[in-house]
Parts: sequence; structure tokens; C-alpha cells
Amino acid sequence: MLPARPPFMPLLRRLDAIVARCHRLIERARDPYRPERHYMRGPGPKWHARHRADVAGIAL
Repeated sequence: MLPARPPFMPLLRRLDAIVARCHRLIERARDPYRPERHYMRGPGPKWHARHRADVAGIAL
């Protein structure tokens, strides 16, 4: 014979999955790493040097 399973076991499994998803969401929200702060900061010094030369050439 199979052991009797309590009728609430599927509910507990589903609830456990929901709680795990909530924990992952909270961890992602609290993650201090923000890649958008570390790249695409704008043109660098070489770009500025090239474009200043272009603007200076047109103005003369």
C-alpha cells in the first residue's frame, strides 16, 4: 500500500515555489550592482579631441 499523503501537500509545494520566487525578486531588487552606471558614460577624451579639431577647422 502507498502511504497516505495529506491533501494539502500540493498547496504547500505551490506556496513554497511562490515564496522562493518572492525571495529571488527581493534579492534582485536589493542587488547594489547597476551595470548602467558603469558603461556608456559618454564620449571620452579622444572623441572630444577629434571633434574639437573638426569644429575648429569649420570655424576658421
